[in-house]
Amino acid sequence: MRPFFSYHMPSHTFPGTPPEGILDRLVELAQAAESAGFDLVTVMDHFYQIDAIGPAEEPILEAYTTLGALAARTSRIRLGAMVTGVTYRNPALLAKMVTTLDVVSKGRAVLGLGAAWHEEEHRGYGFEFPPIGERLDRLDEALTICRLMFTEDQPSSQGRHFQIEAARNSPRPIQPGGPRILVGGGGERKTLRIAARHADITNWVGSLGELRHKAGVFEQHCDAVGRDPSTVLRTTTLPLALVEHAGERPGWVDRLPEERRRGLVALTPGQAAEHLQPYLAAGFGGFALRNQTLRTPGDLAIAAELIGLLS
Repeated sequence: MRPFFSYHMPSHTFPGTPPEGILDRLVELAQAAESAGFDLVTVMDHFYQIDAIGPAEEPILEAYTTLGALAARTSRIRLGAMVTGVTYRNPALLAKMVTTLDVVSKGRAVLGLGAAWHEEEHRGYGFEFPPIGERLDRLDEALTICRLMFTEDQPSSQGRHFQIEAARNSPRPIQPGGPRILVGGGGERKTLRIAARHADITNWVGSLGELRHKAGVFEQHCDAVGRDPSTVLRTTTLPLALVEHAGERPGWVDRLPEERRRGLVALTPGQAAEHLQPYLAAGFGGFALRNQTLRTPGDLAIAAELIGLLS
């Protein structure tokens, strides 16, 4: 089975594009990703741009409004956030929103959820920002509630942080069992344990050695909860630019701040297919590439060759 490819769009900055044109540019890229054979398009769930992508004042659209618009302009590719912060929305409301996305997309939604981390954003918007241990407890409860609302008629749940009482969710998701759940984050003691209980998909970042280590820890957590780890799709986000000719270096690379150039590699599709082999051998069946490095429909057309080589 070929790898699962997702196209992540954390940047909503397009030079010369006014605010009313941002969605059109995102649609253009999502449609190009769909044509290239990508399986999933994701957006960030942030209200300020994050430092790893650009200055805080850069434009960023709200995730679920954007995903609904993308659903109307695509036909095959799955859609989701990578990942929603558990502190941003009541989980029952989140389950309703993701169910609505699944309905309007005719069964293409993915629920991505994590413990949240951007303290400045919380402070600016007035969201509570509890300590990490409590945020992880909330993540566990929220995923339980979302799964219940995807699969039961009027579920109830009485957790420490969240409660629902005979919660209706009509219509239910189009996908049997509800949208697949992507748990973001690679914290070894709690996050990976939560993923072992709830996730259909994980996404971790790090060196190949770090990823192998996390995979081992994750498998131990799966054993502890009686889960077959092979039922969870393990993915990683790679700083990979694709070029047509070996040795080519896109001009925009040198304009990036040094910290954003770190680890970035520019490879032809053939070179990239070889580059991914050790990750595949380590049990990673999916790769996320970003619109920071695949910046145009032409770049995504090159990505189609990589996907074809691994099919």
